[in-house]
This record gives sequence, C-alpha cells and structure tokens, in this order.
Amino acid sequence: MQIYIDGTWVNKEDAKISVFDHGLLYGDGVFEGIRIYGGTIFRLKEHVRRLYDSAKTTLLTIPMDEQEMAALLCDAVARNKKTEGYIRLVITRGVGDLGINPATCPKASVIVIVDDISLYPAEHYKNGIKVITASTRRNSPDAIDPRVKSLNYLNNIMAKLEAQQAGCLEAILLNREGKVAECTGDNIFYIRDGVLITPASDQGALKGITRDAVLEAAKEIGMETRATATTLYDLYTADECFLTGTAAEMIPVTTIDGRSIGDGKPGPATAKVRAAFQALIQKEI
Repeated sequence: MQIYIDGTWVNKEDAKISVFDHGLLYGDGVFEGIRIYGGTIFRLKEHVRRLYDSAKTTLLTIPMDEQEMAALLCDAVARNKKTEGYIRLVITRGVGDLGINPATCPKASVIVIVDDISLYPAEHYKNGIKVITASTRRNSPDAIDPRVKSLNYLNNIMAKLEAQQAGCLEAILLNREGKVAECTGDNIFYIRDGVLITPASDQGALKGITRDAVLEAAKEIGMETRATATTLYDLYTADECFLTGTAAEMIPVTTIDGRSIGDGKPGPATAKVRAAFQALIQKEI
C-alpha cells in the first residue's frame, strides 16, 4: 500500500504525521471518503468540490487546486492497483504550536489513503439491521454546519457508542428540535406509500454524495422523492427504511427502537432503489 503524505509516497508502516499536527491535536481539518468502482473514482468531481467547500468554510487553504487534487487521487488509485476500494482523503491544518491558534500552522497537510473498507457484515445487507435513537443530539447547524466534513467526529462517536452498548450497529441522531438528522456515519431514508423520503440538509444531515445519487436513481425509475423534516413517528410508521453512505452504500433497516419497520424484513421498494443505484454506478464507470 502506497500512502501519499505531503508530496511523498510511503508504505503503510512508514506513514506518520507529527504529534504537533493540529488535525491530531484539535480535529482541525476536513476529509472525504470516496468509492472506487471498476477502477473509476465514483463522482470524483463532486467529492473534490465538497472537500474544497469544507476547506473554504473553515478558512483552510489546500496547497493545490481542484484539478491537481483530482489528478493526485487518480494517481493514488493507479499506484495501489485498486479496481474496487475506498479512498480516504484527509486535509489537516498542519503542524503548529500547542494551542488552538491556526495561525501557527504555516501549511496544510494532504494525506491520501487507498484501501478496502467494510462497515457492516455481509449478512446485514440481506437481512437488515437494528438501530436505536441516540440520546446524543446532532451538533446544531448554527454552530457547526453539517455540510462541513470535519475531522472532529466526537458527536458521531458518542452516538455510535450508545448504539454499541445497546447491541446495535447504528444510531439515529436527532437535532435539537427533535427532528431526525442522520445516523452516525450514514444518511437515512424511509419509504411510505411508494414515496422515498430523507431528512432535509438543513435539519442537520450531511448532504451526502451517495444520498444524492440514490435520490437520482430513484427518480430514474419513476419514484417520487422528497427531502423534508422527518420525525421518529415518520420512521416508526414507515413501510421500509434504509441507510446510505459512501462506505456503507445502501443497507436496509428493519427495526428502530424495538419497533419493526413494515413487516420487519428488507422491502421490495428498497431492493428496487438499490438495483437502480447499482445501475447508476455501472453507467458512470
């Protein structure tokens, strides 16, 4: 495995950063997780654009332009000979002094990792998963905009710990108004009377690349879609439910807070959307 760190390619065992890096010390940085399908980087342009939007919002200057970044990611995939896999692209504020002052970091660091990823055991894609609602609330959008993919994931991690303690793989995060935002690492969708619905981005949900692709795929097969405020009642009474994410792709949810969704099994509409999503991927590679 060849990992890129600030202009140098190194083996996995030699990939190191400074203990004074502000990404390590303070979670000061942004990142992207990107899929590789058939040797093609899925929605490369969209991922790079989102990265630079996150960086701009946090006044983080990336030491290359978007075209150079896209070329670097393609080079990383080629060097690692990956036809199916996952890219973790990390931009940290860089090395600086102790103390949070970002002005002590003269240059941001760029890290590119190409590897495999598997968030959930394979059987759960067939049988679905159980989730709970976390007591941890999603960071408020008026404090940290959810469209910024920052390195600080403590909010999500606290909710993930709740899920694990409850014997579940995932947890739903609510916003401060009690509306559904997203899960710890995935967007959430539900289907009611043939309509595909997901929480709106202004409710605290990341505007996911896979989320958008799934919405596109559903529209292509004639399914009505909506992005709107969502409550737990909406999820509990849904016909079907599933999660989406770059790493997770699409995974069905069959139980929420002890309540069976629909008949408690992955539903036919979810299967149709998943097939449409897979077809969209094949069309783009």
